[in-house]
Amino acid sequence: MRATPLLPLLFSGWLAAPAYADDAQDLLKRLAQAEQQQSFQGTFVYERNGGFSTHRIWHSVEQGKVRERLLQLDGSAQEILRVDGLTQCVSGTLVTGLANLPDPSGRVLDVRKLSAWYDMQVAGKSRVAGRAATILVMSPKDQHRYGVELHLDDETGMTLKSLLLSEKGQLLERFQFTEYDPSQSLDERSLQASADCKSLPSPRNKPATQVPSKPVAWHAEWLPPGFELGNESVRKDTGSSGQVISLLYGDGLTRFSVFIEPVAAKVAPDIRTQFGPTAVVSRHLSSAQGENMVTVVGEIPVGTAERIALSMRHGDAAGAR
Repeated sequence: MRATPLLPLLFSGWLAAPAYADDAQDLLKRLAQAEQQQSFQGTFVYERNGGFSTHRIWHSVEQGKVRERLLQLDGSAQEILRVDGLTQCVSGTLVTGLANLPDPSGRVLDVRKLSAWYDMQVAGKSRVAGRAATILVMSPKDQHRYGVELHLDDETGMTLKSLLLSEKGQLLERFQFTEYDPSQSLDERSLQASADCKSLPSPRNKPATQVPSKPVAWHAEWLPPGFELGNESVRKDTGSSGQVISLLYGDGLTRFSVFIEPVAAKVAPDIRTQFGPTAVVSRHLSSAQGENMVTVVGEIPVGTAERIALSMRHGDAAGAR
């Protein structure tokens, strides 16, 4: 499949002659570096699946430690506090998908790898939150991932606006600052959660989750090109005596998860649905150990998610990783 051009979606006044791919890769390298070093605060809007919300963010990077507080400004005061990518406390329920927003402490942008799966192009200039920005378009080279349009701050290299686009050029998700302040030193009080923010147990101490001492017995016989297994874990299902296996895959920009749990019978229906950019596919699969429910969740096309779910197999994964 040929990736749908994304340039017609841009306002014509922003366009300039396309730059070389090397320039686009330089922008992405600068973004990768900025995400590990840049503190900031601001207000952004988030749109997906017909929903729209406004949020305040404080993001501090100090001596390699990343602290981030998000406060939803619409409706009830819902917030989340993260330290080095781990959620420390939450209040209420944040907008679906918000936890999937770019997390500088949770990813490492590998430009060389990403260039194998995305065509990168500098598409022109724009202004976001009153700041000059450069537009970087990343068009997928296959049908198994979405296109991304990034508006990168000329001063700091950080993302001021990002659009996630389907293969038909339809907007699936928007993240956009309306106010952005690249402060290197934030008020300590702004990074303190409110009393309503309820602490979560540390993953290191959480009894329901464990990192397996050896690779889990399930593996995917088919994965989209470029996606690799990044993490695997096993937890005990509180509603049964069975264990739920979690596998996390990524290509350096996009991630999806696979969950496998035993079921006594086909009591739960198969699922194939899409919420904005997020695909959710559940399929029953049989193995020598019995019936299992395999669920794939991630920001990938639903057809891709279904193919992954149906390719999951129980057995020696040594040659499949």
